[in-house]
Amino acid sequence: MGAAAAAGPGRCRRGDPCGALCLVLTYLSVAYADYVILVHILLHLWCPFHAVVFNLIVFMLLACHTCAVFADPGMVPLPDTAIDFSDLRSSTPHKNDRSNEDWTVCNRCEAYRPPRAHHCRICHRCVRRMDHHCPWINNCVGELNQKYFIQFLFYTGTPLYTCWPPLGGALPPPTWHGLEVCAHCIILLVESILFVLFVTVIFYDQVVSIIRDETPIEQLNRLLKETRREVVPTRKPKIALLREVFGRGFVICWFFPCGWSPQSGGGPAYSYLPNYDV
Repeated sequence: MGAAAAAGPGRCRRGDPCGALCLVLTYLSVAYADYVILVHILLHLWCPFHAVVFNLIVFMLLACHTCAVFADPGMVPLPDTAIDFSDLRSSTPHKNDRSNEDWTVCNRCEAYRPPRAHHCRICHRCVRRMDHHCPWINNCVGELNQKYFIQFLFYTGTPLYTCWPPLGGALPPPTWHGLEVCAHCIILLVESILFVLFVTVIFYDQVVSIIRDETPIEQLNRLLKETRREVVPTRKPKIALLREVFGRGFVICWFFPCGWSPQSGGGPAYSYLPNYDV
């Protein structure tokens, strides 16, 4: 309970060295790409207008990343009193009226958790509709911050895609700025290729999991427990599933790290205890 309370909602895991290292690498990579693009490419080959647009994208990238890091991913509230497990074993849980699935008990958090909530062994808390724990944001990706995470992926790939045309077809001759400029451009080219491939795969996986209404954890559990069961497609329209994550406003608002959230926009609200007889 103490470890779980220390990692309160809306805060990144400061005690995770891997997550802290990934945060530092993220900001260093963005800063280095911004330096090379501004100093060695845009201001010499293009016009300052492109530099402003590029930095606007970088600003949106950092804003979405900050929101994903510090936003509450949807941690299940801890009960005020510990659960009496002896009484729980002797009782039969009832179905939740709001869902066809059962509420479950997490013996690590010592708390009830709603359907589709899973325990994160790094954050030491249960997270609603948990997708995965991402070291690049040092936080879980869950019901309340998946929008920011996907926006971060989108704005990470966008400026790196812009690096390819000048690096591929408009490199200055070696005598122009010397070997230093060529070295910077080659390093940035390698960085952009690696990050674009990585971000594209994760972005695609996130969108597919939304429109299928099945997180990777749920998919893995289904494959392990019922390998022969045919997947029943969700009845919700794809646009409705996307709006559950990005908001019910205008589509243009999906690109900004603000606005609608399940906490204030009519999304699911869970109480501390389900309808259990304990």
